[in-house]
Amino acid sequence: MINQNKSKKIFLLYSLITLGFLVFLVAILITTVKSRHLPSLYSQDNSKSVRGSIISADGFHIATTKKLYKAIVNTHYIDPQKRELFIELFCIYSGIDSKTIEKKLSKRKGVVVLSYNIPQKRAQYLKKLAYELRRYKVFVERKNKRTGRTTLHGLSIIESGESREYPYGDLLTPIIGYPHKIEEQGYTYIKGVKGLEKRFENELSAKQDELRRGPRDVNSYIILNRDSFSKPNINGLDIKLTIPISLQIRIEKMLDSMKEELRAKQIMIAIMDSKSGKVLSMASSNRFLPKKIKRSDYPSLNSGMIEYSFEPGSVIKTVTFALLLDKGLINPYDLVNGHNGRFKIGKKVITDEHEFDWLSAENVIVHSSNIGIAQLAQKLTGDEFNEGLIRFGFSKKSTPDLIYEKAGSIPSANRLNNEIYKATCSYGYGMHANLMQVVRAYSVFNNNGRMVTPRIINNFIDSYNRETKIENDESPQIIKTATASRMKKILVKTVNQGTGIKAKTDGLIIGGKTGTAHIVEKGKYVRRYNTAFAGFANDKKSKYSIGVVVVEPKKSQFAAQTSVPVFKKAVDIMVEEGYLTPLKPNVIEQAGVTDLNLH
Repeated sequence: MINQNKSKKIFLLYSLITLGFLVFLVAILITTVKSRHLPSLYSQDNSKSVRGSIISADGFHIATTKKLYKAIVNTHYIDPQKRELFIELFCIYSGIDSKTIEKKLSKRKGVVVLSYNIPQKRAQYLKKLAYELRRYKVFVERKNKRTGRTTLHGLSIIESGESREYPYGDLLTPIIGYPHKIEEQGYTYIKGVKGLEKRFENELSAKQDELRRGPRDVNSYIILNRDSFSKPNINGLDIKLTIPISLQIRIEKMLDSMKEELRAKQIMIAIMDSKSGKVLSMASSNRFLPKKIKRSDYPSLNSGMIEYSFEPGSVIKTVTFALLLDKGLINPYDLVNGHNGRFKIGKKVITDEHEFDWLSAENVIVHSSNIGIAQLAQKLTGDEFNEGLIRFGFSKKSTPDLIYEKAGSIPSANRLNNEIYKATCSYGYGMHANLMQVVRAYSVFNNNGRMVTPRIINNFIDSYNRETKIENDESPQIIKTATASRMKKILVKTVNQGTGIKAKTDGLIIGGKTGTAHIVEKGKYVRRYNTAFAGFANDKKSKYSIGVVVVEPKKSQFAAQTSVPVFKKAVDIMVEEGYLTPLKPNVIEQAGVTDLNLH
């Protein structure tokens, strides 16, 4: 009996030990498997990369990106006795008024966003402040009643997005274009909508965000050692333009003044290096503030220099004449009947502003005779005329650097076999072009018969300041060198003796051609006009092709009174800025230069 009781006690003891051991194993298993709320020994930090900048040729940032940060604090963790200290320090570091902060903290308990738009430089200061506030125990630990865990939350400075900044206001708009904002996972990104911002969206966009991960210290800051990992920021490419800001500002101010003087709807100008195709200025009197676009700005959002397609008028006479001369169909000294200012082709009556009896073929250009060029153009076949206009770049986009270009139109070869269409197209009616197409075409006369492609982008710059140059496009030979040389002389004569006389500048080689055309509205010509002047301005070293369009001037319908003065003022600015250097008479005699304007 005694042995039996003893056995039962041993069995019971053994069972308790076994059970205790099983409970111990289960506890260990649960502890091992169950997620524990232990603080991580590692910390991770992310930083967004930013959109690239648009930089002028002389190194000024015209469009740039500013990072924005938000400051967040949990009021439950602020030591009540150090609340005033927190407010005062935050105000000093953030630049925000203390009353504003006090109001935000009092209005809501718990998580409070103190600011959404903290600039990057202030954000760096505030991050340092956050560290010091923890060190001086401005924030206290709190125990969660539900979980029983103790936590500490301080001041958090978090990237909230990016803002596109335009330090020079409406400068170079709408060529630069404008962006819009996109929200993605609580972060505000910028995307291009028009102009260069849209055309080079892929190049400007940020490439890789910064990531740092490694062991943390007691304040959760990353300790950089061999166990840490980092991935650098790769920002979007910067775009450097061919356009210097100093010249652009003066040209735009001049256009603003001339728009008011001429009572015009818009004035546009393009200045391009005739040899390289680099654009020095592309300006419009109609601009906008990219960050404050109003309804009244909507017409100005388009890049008029490539998106405004118009009938170019008499500036096309030069192209028609060059095609005839290049094929040997005319001689500059051939005589042409002016029919005393009125001539009928088929059912259409063509008129001239001035009455001519007989004039030389080249004087058809110098004095801008519609009747003269209409007769000469009949020597071209429809195929020759159509192919020639295409060769000069009409109906084809002018530059790869801009988006949404309207390429315009020219009559078909079949239509140009008709004598009336051939006549009207010879002086720029029945076809459409934009300003840059006209400037590109006129570069042929100033570049030995070769045509260059207008370029606005000089190069790209990456995060390591490495430059990627833009390769120049080929310059095809459009007309013979001898033909281009002759056309150049005719255009210089047009300025010295003809319709472009107000463009003369002493000591420079100035040539060009005027153009005036009715505006079409609802399929009919109305008594409103566009005027144009296209040509060149050269000194001993430099050659520039320049085009001007004045949209609906009310002061005068004649290009000689509207577009030509704008051209002249632009050339004067180029002289003052050092892009052109007039030669003195004694220097010209020594150099043997004979086709300069020296009046």
